[in-house]
Amino acid sequence: MLTSRIHHASKALFAVLLALLVSGTAHARGPATLDEVRAIAKEAYVYGFPLVDNYRIQHSYFIDKGGKEYKADWNTLVNNARVYTPEDKAIQTPNSDTPYSYVGADLRAEPLVFTVPQVEKGRYYSLQFIDQYTFNFAYVGSRATGNEAGSYLLAGPGWKGSKPAGIKSVIPCETEYAFILYRTQLFNPEDIEAVKKIQAGYKVQPLSHFLGQPAPPPSPKVDFITPLTPEAQRTSMEFFKVLDFVLRFCPEHPSEQKLRAEFARVGLGTSTPFSLDTLKPEVRKAMEDGIADAWAAFKEYKETQIDTGKRSSADSFGTREFLDGRYIDRMSAAVLGIYGNSKDEAIYPAYFIDSDKNKLDGAHAYTLRFASGQLPPVHAFWSLTLYELPASLLSANALNRYLINTPMLPSLTKDQDGGITLYIQHETPGKDKEPNWLPAPKGSFFMAMRLYWPKPEALKGEWRAPALENKD
Repeated sequence: MLTSRIHHASKALFAVLLALLVSGTAHARGPATLDEVRAIAKEAYVYGFPLVDNYRIQHSYFIDKGGKEYKADWNTLVNNARVYTPEDKAIQTPNSDTPYSYVGADLRAEPLVFTVPQVEKGRYYSLQFIDQYTFNFAYVGSRATGNEAGSYLLAGPGWKGSKPAGIKSVIPCETEYAFILYRTQLFNPEDIEAVKKIQAGYKVQPLSHFLGQPAPPPSPKVDFITPLTPEAQRTSMEFFKVLDFVLRFCPEHPSEQKLRAEFARVGLGTSTPFSLDTLKPEVRKAMEDGIADAWAAFKEYKETQIDTGKRSSADSFGTREFLDGRYIDRMSAAVLGIYGNSKDEAIYPAYFIDSDKNKLDGAHAYTLRFASGQLPPVHAFWSLTLYELPASLLSANALNRYLINTPMLPSLTKDQDGGITLYIQHETPGKDKEPNWLPAPKGSFFMAMRLYWPKPEALKGEWRAPALENKD
């Protein structure tokens, strides 16, 4: 029996030593070849980019107290009674239609109760619940629950309770942290006080406080690692260290058991923190090549699917069930505009190229014309926002105008047939056309149209966004 034990122990030790040649961790399938390492790294990067970029933003909002983007501690509601400007640089493609409110939710100790006031009929508002994968797993607001007052319970993966009295519904979250993004419609600059009043009615509190009970013991303190910059995320091997850290707070989903087992073959998502120091040079090179492969896959996806209109944001944001393993869609969503809404809440026709399939540049003058009766079909409102590249941020201009939207329609000049022509260019199109002018930067840019609470004809593709025409 002793000989048998030694034999089995030797076999186990041999397996561990083989595993260490690749990553320093044990895994079910044995050591990966360099080609397999490269393929796994590519897959892990495509899968993990939204998680890593989300962590970067959440760190700047709720952890980095000395940073200029810091909002508040976890589980604290923050209201921004203003719209975004070019000075806001933490989040790509922000909208300037709806003042934001935020909550970074730490759900480890106990659930949170979200209370909303009654909001006047005709004013759009929403609470978008986003997990660490960047799945939109729930909504509260005009479309989803109506404009009536109510309280909703957000519970993390460890909570096993039942719905308390006074709670309209329980919203389960599969990750230990979540981001709740509020949008409250602003009709015009003079409307800001009304928005402030609505924001004052938003409330967030721990379940124990809502029930008037003693609070449970606090969760263990987390030593949050420093995130990467947006630039470093694209090439640095430290990306995998951040991904490995974030995965600690994301319990393995049954549908991803095999995928996570593959990641473990290169040291990701195991009980041992990922370390670059344990990687042999040829393994490190294979993983770096995997990162490059992931960006090549994204480039091909964008050029053949997004730029051609075959796929849109409507295909890229939503629940886990909706995305159904389409991780390149999820990566694309995070790269081009993280935290976008699910299609029932909003869709985002994008303009990266003109009608001649050329990339947009401020050296040219463009027009976008809505024929009479062909404005975007929405229950709430629509907007067209311009972003400079490569930053995907709002573009500073003399008019301080970053978008054109529904509330601006009365001030726009109509064509003789009742249609509306917008002018997108760097220089003024002339005083008579300036009401319809959306200023562009001197260089590259793109535009995002937003249809909030789109009507069926927009969702079904019966209405299509008009082409952007180069008038040079």
